[in-house]
Amino acid sequence: MKHTLSGYVEPTAQKLAEKLGLELVDVELAKENTGKFLRFYIDKPEGIDLDALETFHRAVLPLMDDVDYDYMEVCSPGADRPLKKPADFERAKGQTVEVRLYRAVDGLKSFTGELAGLIDGQVVILTGGAERAFPQKLVAQVAPVIELDEEAIDAALEDVFDLDEGDETEDEDNDIE
Repeated sequence: MKHTLSGYVEPTAQKLAEKLGLELVDVELAKENTGKFLRFYIDKPEGIDLDALETFHRAVLPLMDDVDYDYMEVCSPGADRPLKKPADFERAKGQTVEVRLYRAVDGLKSFTGELAGLIDGQVVILTGGAERAFPQKLVAQVAPVIELDEEAIDAALEDVFDLDEGDETEDEDNDIE
């Protein structure tokens, strides 16, 4: 007998994640060109690392023997992971988020602002000095806005590659004669 996503996979993965001190962010079974992918998205407050991903993968693999899939992946949800659960909204309060809607409101389908929270079934943000509330059923996605500091990135890359601007990448010592 094959197990279902909501009836077996998700609750089993949730128990395992809790046992390992991880958060199960999401589970999906996606049909793609190359087959069916069973994906687990896991995280922890200090961020996920490869060791935790591998540990979860090795532990969950034998538990999924009776699930119909071709490939299994265990992934980080990423820094810009969409907010789905009430705990996600609570954790992201005060952060800048983008709210995408299924249909336009005031001619727009996307709004950016500081997340006030998920209040009485509405996603509430502060934008332009005003509070905007969107019924959750009209919201397609809420995700943190990741702002990149280009100067910090350039400085970090300079340290990594130790290159000065204008340097040529030719290596004359390795010429073949």
